[in-house]
Amino acid sequence: MAEHASELDLRGFRILPGYLDAEAQAALVEALCGVVAAAPLFSPMTPMGRKMSVRMTSAGRYGWVSDRSGYRYAAAHPEGGPWPAIPACVLRIWRDLVSAERDPDCCLVNYYGEGARMGLHQDRDEADFDWPVLSISLGDEGLLRIGNPVKGGSTVSHWLRSGDVVVMGGAARLTYHGVDRIRFGSSTLLKGGGRINLTCRVVD
Repeated sequence: MAEHASELDLRGFRILPGYLDAEAQAALVEALCGVVAAAPLFSPMTPMGRKMSVRMTSAGRYGWVSDRSGYRYAAAHPEGGPWPAIPACVLRIWRDLVSAERDPDCCLVNYYGEGARMGLHQDRDEADFDWPVLSISLGDEGLLRIGNPVKGGSTVSHWLRSGDVVVMGGAARLTYHGVDRIRFGSSTLLKGGGRINLTCRVVD
């Protein structure tokens, strides 16, 4: 791992700038190509019938899906077939920063193309909120917005850059957060531009 800058704490979000160096980022992207080959990116639909601007897939025992039936974890890709295994390079980051005793059940892969965003939301589809959520940023910069444990109130924002890692645990585990926009073309890591966000969670 890279020698990263000082950690930041924004409303309990533990932000590690530059945690992954260029070599580690490239290795992650290569591993994710295998994930996407086995479980292609898809465009989820919200329960209200709106198409999300991000495309996604997953690795692990479960994948996160959304359609008119609701938000949930599923054991199979929407097109059929199991999800691929979580890459070892992702698990190493989890074991270093979260737990060496319990691996995540799901690694959600979100791809943000030009104009994509993610509204404020809570990560609350899991059975046990004691386990932190691990977030890894790759590619173009994304503007993270952090709210509160309940809807409303003031928010704070922070630009996440390629190689940054965030751990959301403790009181921050159920804090509302989202990505307002990306700086498309701000990184050369991904061919064609865009941002990948990996979110690892314990589900059961």
